[in-house]
Amino acid sequence: MPAYAVGHLHDVTIGPGIVAYLQRIDATLEPFGGRFLLHGEPVEVLEGSWSGDLVVIEFPDKESARAWYASPAYRHILPLRSENASSVVFLTNGVPADHKATDVLAGLPADQPLG
Repeated sequence: MPAYAVGHLHDVTIGPGIVAYLQRIDATLEPFGGRFLLHGEPVEVLEGSWSGDLVVIEFPDKESARAWYASPAYRHILPLRSENASSVVFLTNGVPADHKATDVLAGLPADQPLG
């Protein structure tokens, strides 16, 4: 099942560090089957408020995503981003193509709230 590395970046300082990070990140993704799905495109806010940039990178599975994040190649360039932007970064699994909203209810007691 696909997994995703998701980053919410804000207060990004565009300068030599971020430029170097952007020039090098693609090479770190390739060995782990990673590819960008979203990369800082403007969002259209329909509810609530939003600031910053959203980045979503797809991997074949969570093990590949973890291996990429822990890889020496990525760890080497990580400070170029973390020293030039505030961010929250996390990994999450995707869902099967036939997923329905009610699938999250399977196995939960009827009185247990979600979340």
